[in-house]
Amino acid sequence: MLTKWLYTCGLRPWQLESASLGAIGLCIGLWIRAKTVDQEARGNAERRALFVGLWPPTLWLIGESLSDHEAVGPRRLRLARR
Repeated sequence: MLTKWLYTCGLRPWQLESASLGAIGLCIGLWIRAKTVDQEARGNAERRALFVGLWPPTLWLIGESLSDHEAVGPRRLRLARR
């Protein structure tokens, strides 16, 4: 249901997979930046990097669900789930 709605809104699998790779880069950038801040703010900066690090698997799996929806097609997807 959610993948159908995302697909009809114009979201495509390559967009979510690209966002997943971008989130990996953002996480690495935040982690490197966390090493440059002072000791008092380092814990918060590292937690922020870890939080962003949780996004890539989620975005990638939503993209995979959209690619399954795209490959099977909306009509066959409804028949397969019955």
